Amino acid sequence: MPLQDDDRGNDDLDDDNDEREDHGGGREGDGTAAGEVDARPGSLRPGGRTARVRTAVLRATGDSLAEHGFAHLDLADVAARAQVGRTTVYRRWGSASGLVADLLVDMAEHSLPRSHTGSLLGDLLQNARLVRRTLADPRQGPLFRAVIAAATCDDHTARALRRFYEIRVAEWAGCVEDAVERGEIPPGTDAHEVVRAVSAPLYYQLLTTAEPPDEPAADRAAEAAFTAARAGVYRRSTINP
Repeated sequence: MPLQDDDRGNDDLDDDNDEREDHGGGREGDGTAAGEVDARPGSLRPGGRTARVRTAVLRATGDSLAEHGFAHLDLADVAARAQVGRTTVYRRWGSASGLVADLLVDMAEHSLPRSHTGSLLGDLLQNARLVRRTLADPRQGPLFRAVIAAATCDDHTARALRRFYEIRVAEWAGCVEDAVERGEIPPGTDAHEVVRAVSAPLYYQLLTTAEPPDEPAADRAAEAAFTAARAGVYRRSTINP
């Protein structure tokens, strides 16, 4: 049955109006051009029914992406899966790319934090294994393939995906910065480049073979990035052009 709550504010009443408009042939998606909806969490009132609607819609979005890909992501289908009014989805997210953008925001917020093993190799191994588990997951793997494919032809999705990875790389960059302070790797090492070097071969394997990496592949990626970092490969250049 549709999501319900006794703590009903103005936004909840708007959702009820949306339900009536859906059944009465009302205003699907009026007032906002596709891809221009500010679907960031801060644009929606947190708590109560609003938060549960967002959770249900984003879950439905991820399921649809994993099953059918971005090309077949349909707002009406997402609304039906989430058991919310179609106009709620059109009004708040506005387009398929708006849904994907908010899904990536939510995924970044709920991703596991960086590890603190006490060694750079240990931290990079943890990072690589986390990426591997994500890409090997029956739902998350196809979801990421769909989002990456969409980013090649949709600017809104590309910006959202870039922001997702900026957040995740920044989170794990602290492991590299700690290693510099401990003297494990040279000063001036570009922490973000080291983190990207861990996950890059894992994504490459997924996208070029359609096969998720196994744990030995993840460990090799981490060990290669660690060895290169220790050798100074990722030191920032101090030579001005």
